Amino acid sequence: MGKYVITKRANGEFQFNLKADNGQVILASEGYSTKSSCENGIESVKKNSPDDARYEKKTSSNSKYFFSLKATNGQIIGSSEMYESTSGRDNGIESVKKNGPGGSVDDQTV
Repeated sequence: MGKYVITKRANGEFQFNLKADNGQVILASEGYSTKSSCENGIESVKKNSPDDARYEKKTSSNSKYFFSLKATNGQIIGSSEMYESTSGRDNGIESVKKNGPGGSVDDQTV
């Protein structure tokens, strides 16, 4: 099963990355001003990641593919890496759907 890794940025903000079993980052969060907000973001991923309707598939200006996971209020919870193909992006979504709901939390800020 995947895991959420909480880290602290140089600017003091907290963030999390959802990693698959192989250690690859499959979803990266925005920066949060407090750890509790970051933890709420993780709970939101756990809740929303199984739902296909929460994923927004996008194409970047340099023709790479990525996705964002959104909460029920429309706010972006996390974004993927850039993929070379739509099938790569779709596999990334499937990985978040598989690893997101039951992922453990590894808090590296303590």
